[in-house]
Amino acid sequence: MKDRGSTTNPVLFGTRIRITDEETRLLQEVIHDYCGILHGVDSGFFLERRIGSRLDALGLASFRDYYHFLRYDPAGPRELEDMVERITTHETYFFREQYQLDAFRDEILPDLRRRLASKRRLSIWSAGCSTGEEVYTIAILLLEDGHFRDWAVRVVGSDVSRKVVAHARTALYGASSFRQTDAHYQRRYFQEHEGKLRVRDEVRALCSFGQLNLLTTDRYQVLGTCDLIFCRNVLMYFSEPARHRVVDGFYDNLSPGGYLLLGHSESLLNVTTRFDLVHLSKDLVYRRPGI
Repeated sequence: MKDRGSTTNPVLFGTRIRITDEETRLLQEVIHDYCGILHGVDSGFFLERRIGSRLDALGLASFRDYYHFLRYDPAGPRELEDMVERITTHETYFFREQYQLDAFRDEILPDLRRRLASKRRLSIWSAGCSTGEEVYTIAILLLEDGHFRDWAVRVVGSDVSRKVVAHARTALYGASSFRQTDAHYQRRYFQEHEGKLRVRDEVRALCSFGQLNLLTTDRYQVLGTCDLIFCRNVLMYFSEPARHRVVDGFYDNLSPGGYLLLGHSESLLNVTTRFDLVHLSKDLVYRRPGI
């Protein structure tokens, strides 16, 4: 019996083309080269299920043909971008990981307010913002704080997916996005719109969104220097080399004394020693050495 990894022709089960081990490896390679994602796409079945329909749409006979299309066809770059839309997960909601938001509100913001008082400018980046709930959550907490209302404040959200960035810009959300949102915030910062809730203009005025592949670290400069970066539950999907590259980019884009907040299951252990680990009362966060 021939090993699946050496299969050269597509194997049909019903009407569905099955992916071989070698084809899985090739597609993982092209995905990783594009955006650094490795974990989460390590299953041939997962890739087959998420992108199998593209073979019919493009008139291709196998996943190997699809790989060659991505690599060498003039339409490959756009197809690759669309493929990443299909394989990435965008589950999020407002006020996620509340303990860390409490640390942001109670300990980090007072420190930033003190250190940046002479400039009265604050720049925060949500890297891998998905559909935007995190960005608006940050802006709401800034408004609730009250000390930044006469500052030049910007909260920028970015994601590799153009689709979720477009969703974020609509600022329109269904019930599932509010599973951890206090009623006070819903009444104060949202309004009903076509059966959903829309973020009010005073919050949206602080926020902007853009499509950004985190692996393209040379593009970070378009954001300008940041005082704080949220990158929660994103690096866990990256390969080790990709994590090193992205984290170095974050370091270079942070102002001295700027903070980096990761997800609860993420750390910079074995990634870099450039950041200081800061022990707050409610969380452990990273800080670029400086002021």
